[in-house]
Amino acid sequence: MIDARYCPACGGRNDCSLADPQRATQACWCYSVSIDPAVLAALPPEQRNNRCLCPRCAQVLAQLDAAPPPPNR
Repeated sequence: MIDARYCPACGGRNDCSLADPQRATQACWCYSVSIDPAVLAALPPEQRNNRCLCPRCAQVLAQLDAAPPPPNR
C-alpha cells in the first residue's frame, strides 16, 4: 500500500497537507513553488501522481525559504 505522507524519492516525510487529515483543508506547500518538470520526470512512472515529493527532493528549499509565511487562520 502506498502511504501518501512519504516522498517517493527518499522515503522521508513529504509534509503534504493534503495527505494529513488534520490539515487537508489547507493548501500544500507545493502550491507556492515551481517544481522543475525534469525532477518529476525522473521518478519512475508508477511513482508519479501517487504521492508528493518532499521539498528537498523537489529541489525547492530555496523557494520555500524566500516565501512569506502563510497567514494565521
